[in-house]
Amino acid sequence: MLALERRSWPGAGAKERAIRERLGISPTRYYQLLNALIDDPRALAHDPVTVNRLRRLRDARRER
Repeated sequence: MLALERRSWPGAGAKERAIRERLGISPTRYYQLLNALIDDPRALAHDPVTVNRLRRLRDARRER
């Protein structure tokens, strides 16, 4: 999941298509799992740059 988040995506729908094809889950379920994952200390240890970026984005969305 973190590898998918590290990538940049060329256009609308490309990421969602990759989620379905590579992981076999819906984008909604993916984002639910991702939200839990970025709170896991192991994820932070594995990829701190990506996890911290995702946490900042989540926090900014919650503030709005």
